[in-house]
Amino acid sequence: MKKILIVVFLLCFGIGYAQVEKLKGEDISIPPLVEGVLLVSNVSEKTPLVIIIGGSGPVDRDGNQMMAKNNSLRFLAEGLYDKGISTFRYDKRLVKIMKMGKMEESKIRFDHFIDDAISILDYFKKDSRFSKIYIAGHSQGSLVGMIAAQNRADGFISIAGAGQEIDDVIVDQLEKQAPGLKDNARQAFDDLRVNGTAKNYSPGLASIFRPAIQPFIFNWMQYNPAVEIAKLEIPVLIINGDQDLQVQVSEAELLQTAKPDAAYVIIKNMNHIFKEIHGDDLDNEKSYNEYNRPIVPELIETISSFIIK
Repeated sequence: MKKILIVVFLLCFGIGYAQVEKLKGEDISIPPLVEGVLLVSNVSEKTPLVIIIGGSGPVDRDGNQMMAKNNSLRFLAEGLYDKGISTFRYDKRLVKIMKMGKMEESKIRFDHFIDDAISILDYFKKDSRFSKIYIAGHSQGSLVGMIAAQNRADGFISIAGAGQEIDDVIVDQLEKQAPGLKDNARQAFDDLRVNGTAKNYSPGLASIFRPAIQPFIFNWMQYNPAVEIAKLEIPVLIINGDQDLQVQVSEAELLQTAKPDAAYVIIKNMNHIFKEIHGDDLDNEKSYNEYNRPIVPELIETISSFIIK
């Protein structure tokens, strides 16, 4: 995966991968399109539950999708299980829709992901096995989670979440990776925000502005993470890795500025999918498709300490 594809990785749809788990979980379906696995850490007493929300694209319950088989979310869930914390992680609705052969990009909205997260929260709030319910949102799932958590969850954890609206995030990425496209992208996003459609964009930006996906991007642009995280009246933990090629530490800083009472942790040598990186960008990119490479232990320690306290 070349660095210039990072923007595309945020937005493109594709087929997800199913994985065999180390731990036997409870398969759960929540209508209409949520399918996931519950790991209950202690069956004899109540435990906290973390609902894990994946990032952009057709991410499955293990954190995998086409050309990116790394098991990041599975390893996170199993690590929390070992710390006495139950988890529920799920396939994003895109995975099921594609399996059904009913994928229509033009009908997908960002709000659908929020609706799914709220349905999951409502489902587990009725389950007496859990003492408290937390949401942990990764990347795009951070914004989804912080909106769903409002007045519903007992705590919220942002992992590699953006602190700006998505158009500003992408323009910043382009400035670093393809500066010749930056100004055109900014104008196209401004047109989309004002008119609900963008027409005058470079062919090099077609993956972002193709007509079928514009309604999804337009819907996503309506939410400002800095505004949404400030609405939370629950404990908040903000995490980022200093080797993240997709979401810079500066994004976490914006969230922390908006929510100054949040716990704030930057994990040294952690990349976007929680892997420990000591090499160059090529090593970083290779980790996206290394299914057996473990995640950084400090991530599990940080989250479990936040929840247990």
